[in-house]
Amino acid sequence: MSQQGLRYECPAMCGRVIQTSNPEAIRKLFGAIAPAPNAPPRYNGAPSQDFMIVRRNPDSGERTLEILRWGLIPHWVKDLAGGRKPINARAETITSSPMFKSAYAKRRCLLPIDGFFEWKTIQGQKIKQPYAIAMKNRLPFALAGICENWTRPNTGEEIRTFAVITCEANSLVGQIHNRMPVIIASADYDPWLGSETDPRRLMRPFDSEQMITWPISTRVNNPKNDDADLLKPWKI
Repeated sequence: MSQQGLRYECPAMCGRVIQTSNPEAIRKLFGAIAPAPNAPPRYNGAPSQDFMIVRRNPDSGERTLEILRWGLIPHWVKDLAGGRKPINARAETITSSPMFKSAYAKRRCLLPIDGFFEWKTIQGQKIKQPYAIAMKNRLPFALAGICENWTRPNTGEEIRTFAVITCEANSLVGQIHNRMPVIIASADYDPWLGSETDPRRLMRPFDSEQMITWPISTRVNNPKNDDADLLKPWKI
């Protein structure tokens, strides 16, 4: 793999998320220190956009709520022109992949979301049917992520990015897609964020009994559509 330049990659798996909860409410829910950043609600959040991310300060151990861009730029990249900027990292290979292993070992994070989207192939239809996926209680939850800080050589500008980790789908999401993002339970935030050296035990399908899915309009296919109406149930 060349380390010269990357391009954005948007696979079908976990390429859109919902992040609409109030930043201050998210800060309190995840026990992050103040202040909360300014962040617009995203009903159809897509790669290359900025999102609220929870990280752990390696010195103080405190959780912080920060803004990072979706699409990982490894710290060793020399030139941003061209090349991959992956939005997902597979749980099965993250500890060995040259692209991800350093970030997994040292820079894990959480992506607080209110839901995510997946697309299902329907026999006899050319266009896949999108589904919204969330918790039954409709509370925010956290996806497992890794992050990087990249510095532009000629200006010193710092660009902070992340990718979402994926695993095999549980029985609910598996009816739509064969993979899903890794969801970290609240009791496991500390191990994931750094108190545990290698928390690979957490990279597993989340309990399907706590989740819900519903079909939505294909308007979600266009990331320019970013409004609450996208989440309304759609009759198939």
